[in-house]
This record gives sequence, C-alpha cells and structure tokens, in this order.
Amino acid sequence: MASAINATSNTPIRERLGLRPIINVSGTMTALGASIMVPEAIRAMAEIAPEFVEIDDLQRHASATVARVTGAEAGFITASAAGGIVIAVAAAMTGDRSLAVERLPLDTTGLKSEVILQLGHNVGYGNSIDQAIRLAGGTPVLAGTVSSTQPYQVADAITDATAAGIYVVAHSTIAYGMLTLPEFVAICHDMGVPVIVDAASEYDFRRFIAEGADLVIYSGHKFLGGPTSGIIAGRKDLVRSGYLQNRGVGRSMKVGKETIAGVMAALDAWQVRDHAGIRASEQLALEGWQAALADRTGIETEISPDPTNNPLDRLEVRVLPNSGFTAYGLASTLAAGSPPIMVRGHQAEKGIFWLDPCNLHPGEADTVAKRLAEILSGERPDNAMAVPVKSSSRTLQWPD
Repeated sequence: MASAINATSNTPIRERLGLRPIINVSGTMTALGASIMVPEAIRAMAEIAPEFVEIDDLQRHASATVARVTGAEAGFITASAAGGIVIAVAAAMTGDRSLAVERLPLDTTGLKSEVILQLGHNVGYGNSIDQAIRLAGGTPVLAGTVSSTQPYQVADAITDATAAGIYVVAHSTIAYGMLTLPEFVAICHDMGVPVIVDAASEYDFRRFIAEGADLVIYSGHKFLGGPTSGIIAGRKDLVRSGYLQNRGVGRSMKVGKETIAGVMAALDAWQVRDHAGIRASEQLALEGWQAALADRTGIETEISPDPTNNPLDRLEVRVLPNSGFTAYGLASTLAAGSPPIMVRGHQAEKGIFWLDPCNLHPGEADTVAKRLAEILSGERPDNAMAVPVKSSSRTLQWPD
C-alpha cells in the first residue's frame, strides 16, 4: 500500500492512511497513541523543526524546566519511559565513569550491577522491568513473593554489588502486600542504595521526588500530552550520569530537538492547565455513560477511582451472563463497530472492563453512550459470549 502521509488533501489523515478512526476510552495506552497532544507542544515542535540548535544546550534548558515542574535537581528528555528505565539503571551502575559507560551492557567488571525489585513489581508494559534492567547490563534481584514483600527481604537482598532499587507505580503491579515507596526508600537509603521510580503512568509530577526517590521516570506522552518521550528527573549527579549514557546504551534512546521542545512546552502547559475543569468534564462523561447503562439486564456499573491514586475516575462495567454478553464479547463488539470504541479491557476475563474519559474529543462521550445503548438493545452478535484467548499469532503475522 502506497503511503498517503504526505498527500495534499482535505481528507483526514487517518482516512488517507486507511486507519480506523477509533474512540479511545481505554486510557493513556501507548498502543493507541497514548494521549491527545496539547496544542502548545504541537506549536513548539513545528516552530523548532526547521531550525538548528545545540542539543546539549537545549537539554540544559529542558533540565531547568523538568526541575521546576517536578521539584528535582535536574532532568532530561529521552525516547520513552521504557528507555528511561534502562538509562537510569545504567547511570546507577557507571556513575560518571566514561569508560564504564562505553563497556555496558556486556562488560560490568568492577561495577555494582545488581538491582533490587519487589517480585510483585516485575510487571510487563510491552517488555518487562527485569528485561529493562538486563538491557543496561544489570542483574535483577527479586525480593519477596508475588503477594507479599517484607522489609527484611529487601534489606537482605542488598549486597556490596547492589547498584540500585527500582520501585514501580502502575495499575498492573500487585495492589496489596508490597512495601510503600517511603518504606522501600528508607531501607535502600539506610544501606547507601539509590532508588529509581518507574512512574510512567502517573499524573503527579512531584510526589515521588518528595517521597525520597533519587531518579524518577515519567512518560512525556501520557497524562502530560506531549510527544512520545520519557522524562528522567532526580539528583543532579545521577541525572548527569544518565545523560552520559548517550555515549553508550542510551544512544539508541536519544530524541531530536522537536521532542525536547514539545515536552518542555507540555510541561509549561501542565502548570497552568485547568485540572479541576478537566475533572468536571470527565465527570459529565462518566455520568452520561452510567445513565446509558442504567437498568440494563446483566449490566452493573460503578464510578471507581484510579488504583494508583491518580486524580481521575473511570466507569467500571461489570458484565453478567444474563446480559447475553461476556465482558470480552461486549468489548469486542464495541471495538468492531463504527466508529471503533476501545475500552480498558485488561481484566475482561473477570467479567469487567472500564470506560476511561481522559482522552475524549468533543462529542465522543455521547457517541460512546449511544453506541452502548444500541448494542445492548439489539440482537446479540455471534461473538457476544466470546472469552479472551491469549495468542501471539497476530503479532507474528505483522506486517501482513
């Protein structure tokens, strides 16, 4: 198929490229494009695109912006939060030793290379946390069990070879039995070990530095609404060591001037964003969806808070057998419709999915409500009672 990306046309770009015009009620998911980029970021990227700049100097300005917004001492922009984890681990291992930077990931002679991670935090987000550690040349050391971590298990895992501890904040981690961040920080700091926080999916840009993290990795393209990127913030010495990884494993995770400028603009916009007004708009969407599903046989709903305490709610939709659907079947019917509506369905096998209002264009909330009503009032499709099937076949067939 010939690309139409550069075509001069009044036809919308998704139509020109043959892409489905989806409505995203799944949330800030990378697989769907993460978020709606804020106008300030788009303008900054377009403005700097034709210009030449000294990237190191631009990143110095970015460091000041990151520090102002997060409360960190310094920071910089990289290709993604996943890349940021690799860079942060490498920074903890090498410090500012340039030869060590060049030797990673295969030669860790003389370096501390073990990284402590609670077992319940070893989640996947496309790849896994332990693989990110190994990409830097580190060795994951898992502490505790999948359902519980005790302070002594982390303390006893720390040795003279420990470079860092990683703490993951995400809806996919085990939601009970794990150490809190302040508890994890206290144990690690008492033993001279820095703490890296993966906060890619988080809304709060100041909490984790305030709770003692030495390096924090944020997404620049999720709640922030910037271009695809990662933000590394924290102690100046560790941030500097992370920036040095651009001469090593971080080289493949670099960003261009457009991304740096876009993230800086998004961070500036974040500080003046009408967060309360956005929450009020999202509440109206939630109430409209709940009303559309009220008194539907086999459908139960509840407005539920975010599991990691981000300041937003979602509509939890519980699908019972007497609805004539499984949760997966109803979600699949929404995704197959016109327009396709993508829900937050990672727990569909438990009979639940969520509707997330944080990435809606004007009018889309009403479209979702109407489509739900149409589906539940109509004949049940052939896949109404479908159940999730874990398979890599579609991925293995790409790009066909």
